[in-house]
Amino acid sequence: MSRKTLRRGFAMAFGPDSLFDYGQTDPGLSVLRMAALLAEADGDPDEETLDVLFEQVEAGHLVDADPAQMWPELVRGLMSPAPSRLIKTLRDCGALVEILPEVAALFGVPQISDGEDEVDLGEHLMRSLDAAGKGGAPLAVRFALLAMNVGKSDSPREHLPVHYRHVERGRPRIEDICARFRTPAECKALALLALAECERVHRVSKMRAGPVALMLERLGAFDAPERFQELMMVCASDFCAHAGREGKPYPKAALLEIALKACAEIAENDLEARQSARAEAIAQAFRSERWASEVG
Repeated sequence: MSRKTLRRGFAMAFGPDSLFDYGQTDPGLSVLRMAALLAEADGDPDEETLDVLFEQVEAGHLVDADPAQMWPELVRGLMSPAPSRLIKTLRDCGALVEILPEVAALFGVPQISDGEDEVDLGEHLMRSLDAAGKGGAPLAVRFALLAMNVGKSDSPREHLPVHYRHVERGRPRIEDICARFRTPAECKALALLALAECERVHRVSKMRAGPVALMLERLGAFDAPERFQELMMVCASDFCAHAGREGKPYPKAALLEIALKACAEIAENDLEARQSARAEAIAQAFRSERWASEVG
């Protein structure tokens, strides 16, 4: 992005010549607005721009900024085509640790990947956000990707790159983030669901129809289909963030869709009978799908 474009974009947000004059608005919110504008643009900010933002952070302008007023700026950046630019800009100028310390702490933390190499959780988060951006995902999906791994930042070093009990650590942190920024209820609900279930969805198998039936019920596939589909977007974006998977279809979503369709006609009133019927229908659908794959 050229300096002329940068100045024009900043001036539109804050007024003429405001790149170096934050007096017309709250200085802390100016940092967020600039990061959000940069997320909407092409390319990375130049060093001079980062220096200006860094000076505002160093001056302590974010300390007293109201997180609820920050939220619209975070939303603007998260809803950009490449949300990773928001996170990168905030991190490069030192603002991320002030605004979202739970997210900043993920950088440098390793996690097991399907390949031979480990992945850095912070870098993985940015790739997953960009995958969601390319897919036009709604805000709740992007927020869930931002927040769902915050329980992994302080996993015991002797266990790394495995993250035991990160769900228990992550839940109160997500709740605190949501309370701090006064996020919409749907953002909190999906983030907590993704925290508890995303890794389970990644491990779902055709060989276990009963647990798949229970998973569909737990994920709200039958009574909250919109949230279920949003969770599939979260899981797909997380999947595509791994090396070699960009733009590829998410196989677990297809598997769960087969299972869900198999249960469409089941209307048992008794809970135990309904669960049993769903498990049997899913088992039959999986066998049929496997047979079709083998002869196709």
